[in-house]
Amino acid sequence: MDSGVVLFDLDGVLVDSRGPISSCINHALTAHGLPERDPADLYQYIGPPLLTAFAELVGEPVTSPAVVRCAATYRERYADASLTETEVTPGIADALAALRSEGRRLAVATSKPRAFAEPLLEVLGMREHFTVVAGPELDASGEDKTTTVGAALRALRAERCAMVGDRPVDMVAARAHGLRAVGVGWGIGSREELEAAGAERIVGAPAELPAAVGG
Repeated sequence: MDSGVVLFDLDGVLVDSRGPISSCINHALTAHGLPERDPADLYQYIGPPLLTAFAELVGEPVTSPAVVRCAATYRERYADASLTETEVTPGIADALAALRSEGRRLAVATSKPRAFAEPLLEVLGMREHFTVVAGPELDASGEDKTTTVGAALRALRAERCAMVGDRPVDMVAARAHGLRAVGVGWGIGSREELEAAGAERIVGAPAELPAAVGG
């Protein structure tokens, strides 16, 4: 029985990737002669597309050579760092198992390139939970979250659906596609940001997800 689909953001929801992402951003900045930032100041860039993050950090358009170079350097290092330094969110595996036992199909919709998301989920032992993993291709220029969520929905041919995320872009994407928007309290975004972006529910722990995603 298909009791509906639940889409998940990856960074900040399924995994804690603050360490590897912030260190790789700083690696890219310093490699191109730019000042290193406090890691905590870089957490805000976890979630939105990478080119958008570097555009703001560098102060140039997303298509500028400086931004493209930083993104390429970041990805070169992150391909390895993500597999060894990313931590699974405590309790999320049990929540995924509970949702699957209810007959739900699960999918990932992430701004992380799919070429990074798929190996990461495999290494962490989580790939088996998801019917679809949607993310931009490495050559995509700033694909936004609403586009990625749309790609996931097309692949799933889903009707009843919820989106679980930790950033405003996740809530905006959910509402744009008529999905139930569920925010999580353990990610990067604040409760205020999530509510302002249209979250219908905000959960404090993974165990609350089965009830929060609705029917």
